[in-house]
Amino acid sequence: MFPDFSLLEIFFTGLLFMWAGFVRSGLGFGGAALGLPFMLFIYNQPVYWLPIIGLHLLFFSALTLRTRLHDVDWVYLRSSLLYIIPPALVGVFGLLNLPNLWVVTFIYAITLFYAVMWLFNKNIHSERNWFDKFLLVLGGYVAGTSLTGAPLMVAVYVRNVIQTQLRNTLFVLWFILVTIKMTTFAVLGVELNVLTSLVLIPVAAIGHFVGLRTHDFILQNDVLFKRVIGGMLVVVSGIGIWDSWFV
Repeated sequence: MFPDFSLLEIFFTGLLFMWAGFVRSGLGFGGAALGLPFMLFIYNQPVYWLPIIGLHLLFFSALTLRTRLHDVDWVYLRSSLLYIIPPALVGVFGLLNLPNLWVVTFIYAITLFYAVMWLFNKNIHSERNWFDKFLLVLGGYVAGTSLTGAPLMVAVYVRNVIQTQLRNTLFVLWFILVTIKMTTFAVLGVELNVLTSLVLIPVAAIGHFVGLRTHDFILQNDVLFKRVIGGMLVVVSGIGIWDSWFV
């Protein structure tokens, strides 16, 4: 299940999946973006972690949405998918064909970009339709490569979906994107690490349900939350890039 992991590494893996579950349900996005950079310190193979993260996202998204599908902006979701799905497919094939060093560097670089934006309380926002489409295309590609494209697409959805439907609509979007990604993995013979994913679901569930309970509190303290996390991710991403290229 865990490739040559020590007991301490297995313990930290559990904590990181608890963290990812908390972020995913607490913010409504970002479980992979805020969890994967830390996971790569334990084992620097994105193609190992992404199927596990993907299976968790499918499970917890379905759990969250089972009684909320009536409160989704299906009209905007359908129109935005036209710009998201094609680059997402390109991103999946990039993940499987590019050198691992390039993919790891890309993940840390995009995380560093998010981290700096959050640390200095800068938001990605769009006021023009053409820029909306650009962010959706770019977010789709990043999501296909590493499942970390959420902040780019959220910047567009925030402007086009009412607040009460935003989180549910985003969960449906993540479910669709991850279904496409996992199907592609399966067709191309990528190991899905199903057993590892099942073992980690109970600890991720703890974070998920804590996130659901604290969602409103997090939104009320959004700036402080993102600044703290941004500072952490600046350090983590900087160390990750340095280790990847110079150590």
